[in-house]
Amino acid sequence: MAITSIKNLKEFSTNNDRFEGAHTLCPGCAHSMIVRELMNCTDDNLVISANTGCLEVSTAVYPFTSWDTSWIHIGFENAATAVTGAEVMHKVRKKKGTLKDNDAPVKFVAFGGDGSTFDIGFQWLSGAMERDHDFTYICLDNENYANTGGQRSSATPIGATTSTSVAGTHSYGKKEKKKDIVAIMAAHGAPYVAQLAPNKWKIMAKGFQKALETEGPCFINTVSPCCTEWKFDPKDTINLTDLATDSLMFPIYEIIDAHELNILYRPKNVISAEDYLGAQGRYKHLFKPQYRHIIDLIQSDIDKYWNMLQKREEARV
Repeated sequence: MAITSIKNLKEFSTNNDRFEGAHTLCPGCAHSMIVRELMNCTDDNLVISANTGCLEVSTAVYPFTSWDTSWIHIGFENAATAVTGAEVMHKVRKKKGTLKDNDAPVKFVAFGGDGSTFDIGFQWLSGAMERDHDFTYICLDNENYANTGGQRSSATPIGATTSTSVAGTHSYGKKEKKKDIVAIMAAHGAPYVAQLAPNKWKIMAKGFQKALETEGPCFINTVSPCCTEWKFDPKDTINLTDLATDSLMFPIYEIIDAHELNILYRPKNVISAEDYLGAQGRYKHLFKPQYRHIIDLIQSDIDKYWNMLQKREEARV
């Protein structure tokens, strides 16, 4: 694999740029930051597939495309299936010697939002992981079905208001807790899984490179703040992501070979969940007296999960 330098942000941000800026993603959307970082961290040929979602509909408005690489889209649920089909075809043709550039390295990557990853496409993703395909799946986790009206997904945290879990006089928003997709993917026996964030760009780039270098199915969940549905100013995307990681709402860590857990970022000053929640309109109702107990519940869950991660790292269980 041809790894690119990640020492200098300015140099890295313009290196091998294969994702064009002429797309229709919302101003402030973190999706484009994450995609460009993946495509800039390697010089290898890339075959990319994308589930239906914000990324797909905003980067492939026929007859135009933002993708300066091989790119596949079929449906809402099956980016993993499509790209792993291409991976098998490439492996067979390479074995038969029917490729023009037989030794040219090719990496296979799939992108999906949380709705298509946690919910609609979970069966297809799980199958691709179980079949041990050599590919990397990246979830752009904005915690809702942002492309189709801001409905709740199983990635939506408890207490958030969405178009299908509306907060009001008799409801504090979504009642269920967020699905732990990273643990689920690790339980498949994947050789590399991680949770990363675009505000920690060096950690993210190194994580992407590890996944691309690792043979077998790899999974990365990336927090991708959605200014439209999270209800914050588009200019504050990275500030909001800082709050997400520094509150430990989105801890940054990796799991190697299903058991070796490494925490990749430890905030020097951990902030409260209240600071993170208060920066978003989707949680403003929780600050009413009758719902403040949900903030306490969220903080308690964060503390328990962080303690669990630390214990697993220490024990290497």
